[in-house]
Amino acid sequence: MSAGPRRAAVDRLRRAVRGTRAWARAARPGPVGALPDFLVIGGQRCGTTSLHHYLAGHPDVRAATGKELQFFSLHAGRGQRWYRAHFPPAVPGRQSFEASPYYLFHPAVPARVAALLPEARFVALLRDPVERAYSHYLHTRSLGGEPLAFADALAAEPARLAAALRRGPDTPAAHRALRNHSYAARGRYAEQLDRWFAHLPRERLHVVRSEDLYADPAATYAGILRFLGLARFTPDAFARHTRRAERGPSQLTDELRADLTARFAPHNARLADLLGWPRTW
Repeated sequence: MSAGPRRAAVDRLRRAVRGTRAWARAARPGPVGALPDFLVIGGQRCGTTSLHHYLAGHPDVRAATGKELQFFSLHAGRGQRWYRAHFPPAVPGRQSFEASPYYLFHPAVPARVAALLPEARFVALLRDPVERAYSHYLHTRSLGGEPLAFADALAAEPARLAAALRRGPDTPAAHRALRNHSYAARGRYAEQLDRWFAHLPRERLHVVRSEDLYADPAATYAGILRFLGLARFTPDAFARHTRRAERGPSQLTDELRADLTARFAPHNARLADLLGWPRTW
């Protein structure tokens, strides 16, 4: 087994152990943990792992038992008590959170989140959709989930997603396709934010450009802390935490980059209008 699939198998085992422990805590009589105060909702391959580390290091923040609980996307049927079992009890002056990048994209998540967390706040990271799409492709391929070349995978994406969604967005087939093969779809950010804004006030969702987090992590992190009502704090280092994608000759050719840039242009323009951003992508 190569490194990518081996890593995926280890991740599945780790998540299974974490879930089993949550079931055990939920089964005990008495209270379980408090619901989270905020969520990092995505997007995938946009820096959420780094941001998770920065936030978890804050002295007034306590992270869930692990990143990507995926409760509102994959495991809503396990119930609130199972979800709470991943969090510590409430403590005055402390906030808890989790980070699941699939939340931004999955169409059923905003309504579920709004129903269970009516006072929570949310942070979304958005990256140049062309770069994000290729990084997503490399990530899926490194885990053994993509046999096609990048150009062919982009061409196959609409049919793949349509076929997987025939029975709704919550079947195993839908989740596999939505998580693994949504290279272009996940870069249509305005569509996803519209779904979130339909269920919660805009002031409760803070949207950050990944490029700003990479270029000036201290200032960007400080802005996120202000939004969350947390005291200013500077980690020892703003290291980037990510799993490196497969190396080798890039399949993101100049021609393909130009095609994707043109394809994303109207979506980027609508995003800029939605958020009052300059049109930088």
